[in-house]
Amino acid sequence: MRSCERQVTRSKPVVEQSSRARRERQARQRDEGEAACLCRAAPREIWAEGKARRDATRRTRETKGKGRGGGDKNLRRTKRLPRPPRSRRRAVPCPALAPLDTGGAPARPRDPMRRRPFLDQRRPSSFKRRWQQRPWWFRLAVTLLLALTCLFLLLALRGSPDPDPVVLPSTDSSRSAATTSPLLHQRSYLDGVTDAFNMTDEMLSAHSFSRQLMDQISLAKTYLVVAKEANNLQFAAELSSQIRRAQSILAHAAAHGGTVTEQDAEKAIRDMSVLFFQAQQFRYDSAVTIMKLKGQIQSLEEKSKAEAEKSTKYGQIAAEELPKGLYCLGVRLTMEWFKTTELQRKFTERSPAVQSNLRDNSLYHYCVFSDNILAVSVVVNSTTLNSMHPEKIVFHLVTDEVNYAPMRAWFALNDHRGATVEIQKVEDFTWLNSSYVPVLKQLQDAATQNYYFSGSGNRGTPVKFRNPKYLSMLNHLRFYIPEIYPELRKVVFLDDDIVVQKDLSELFTINLNGNVMGAVETCMETFHRFHKYLNHSHPLIRAHFDPDACGWAFGMNVLDLVMWRNKNVTGIYHYWQERNADHTLWKLGSLPPGLLAFYGLVEPLDPKWHVLGLGYTTVDPATIKEGAVLHYNGNMKPWLKIGMEKYKGFWDNYVDYSHPLLQRCFTH
Repeated sequence: MRSCERQVTRSKPVVEQSSRARRERQARQRDEGEAACLCRAAPREIWAEGKARRDATRRTRETKGKGRGGGDKNLRRTKRLPRPPRSRRRAVPCPALAPLDTGGAPARPRDPMRRRPFLDQRRPSSFKRRWQQRPWWFRLAVTLLLALTCLFLLLALRGSPDPDPVVLPSTDSSRSAATTSPLLHQRSYLDGVTDAFNMTDEMLSAHSFSRQLMDQISLAKTYLVVAKEANNLQFAAELSSQIRRAQSILAHAAAHGGTVTEQDAEKAIRDMSVLFFQAQQFRYDSAVTIMKLKGQIQSLEEKSKAEAEKSTKYGQIAAEELPKGLYCLGVRLTMEWFKTTELQRKFTERSPAVQSNLRDNSLYHYCVFSDNILAVSVVVNSTTLNSMHPEKIVFHLVTDEVNYAPMRAWFALNDHRGATVEIQKVEDFTWLNSSYVPVLKQLQDAATQNYYFSGSGNRGTPVKFRNPKYLSMLNHLRFYIPEIYPELRKVVFLDDDIVVQKDLSELFTINLNGNVMGAVETCMETFHRFHKYLNHSHPLIRAHFDPDACGWAFGMNVLDLVMWRNKNVTGIYHYWQERNADHTLWKLGSLPPGLLAFYGLVEPLDPKWHVLGLGYTTVDPATIKEGAVLHYNGNMKPWLKIGMEKYKGFWDNYVDYSHPLLQRCFTH
């Protein structure tokens, strides 16, 4: 129906003057049913029939119009009216559906067979029309066939091998086994990277093509800025193109784990050198180039500083957060403690022999002050498992009130090879009050609380120094060991972030030569000397301490409590802590006041006793193997997700993850 309407609408009106043409029109109207059927069913046949009629009419006109007087004049004078504008056209219904005019003159509908001067010169049925005339099931089948063909092509392209693969020898049997595993069937760019190759070393080598490309890129970026300022846009575009080309070569080498070959880099380096020669011919001002280089260097330094500060801030936040597994463990242990009376009786109804062990100086006494249950458990496990006489070991643990019940529940549920474990809470030491402890007195000051807890103090102070944990009594309790254990003569102080690898009983026989403490010195590097921790611009510090004096580390320290009491080390600590009420001598922490309190009273120990740095830097594997105590000092603790993976294994060896409580908290 729509095709008929378009044909009728586009036809032009004709003035008919001959009776013969009128009779033909009336005959077609009488046969309107057949015409309507043909209009709807076979538009191609209608078009062919109309074309034949028009050709016959044209030949008749040419034959009759050869002579001036011959032929039908009315027929020769017949002309077509101009085509009406598009806006004035209207659709005429198909002749089969339009009723005849019975009154007066017969109705004269537009003839769909009448010649159209332009539209009849083209094929009336386009591909779209032919496609729409197809059955619906045929169109659906063709569409599905095309979709399946495209899908198979994509799968074939994805599964095809790299046309230019990089084949590198494998040096690790585990790596080769992993690459042949069906679970790792898909190719990865990391498959070609070997452990022996280091892209950073390649970039730092003065004889590598990667280094040459990087140097050219840096210089080209400077010339690019100068060229844009000189309005030399064509030269700037060429520089940009070469920079992108060099960067693509470096990116390809880094992704495939190989070095930049001479064949790849030769043309890029030569083309870039030609551009540098052109830049010299342009005679760009050297002073401007130098200033641009300085500006780039300054910008890179500022970005590097900002990223370093951001990394430190985020690392500090991650280190301060309590992992979900440790929180779950504390909650479940608390529930076990209060619903099981047998666990409570293990600590409340101790035998006299166990009570005497707590004061027996012939045994090996260790002190650990912490609120981390799992970390303390690793310290105790590693110490007893590597000891030749674990039954002679006595651990004195001090925690806070929140972790007091779960700590006792954990050590009541687990037997540590017969070692004696004593657990106390810091709140029971009523003599540790603000009138005696300078740190607690400072906490009552509003300015101190505002500085450390709200973070609104000196904005120039790094965030790690404004950490409230440095003011915790568990952190400063190490300066009161002689008063906590008045009957003991010698103890070994251990931090909760250490792992013991060897028997430590020999530490109790070391001669301290009249000193109070035995510690491993850390002055192999300049940043571990006194001037790193203390403000030597202050006259009080400058007058009493050498800025190049060697520092030492807390974490594993042998303490002679008899000499401690004789030297009154706790009183010295109070003196310097009170002088630092305005935080001008040092920022925060327990190590700076420890350096001042034990100044001249430390006996150096063999570095093998205490290996530091596993929580922030790289340590020599041979040093780790020979070390007796491994210390994870720094923010990357082994129980945190930010911990260094290559050192976590030493700590995990002493965690029993098959324990029911640990399985519930760390696997669900």
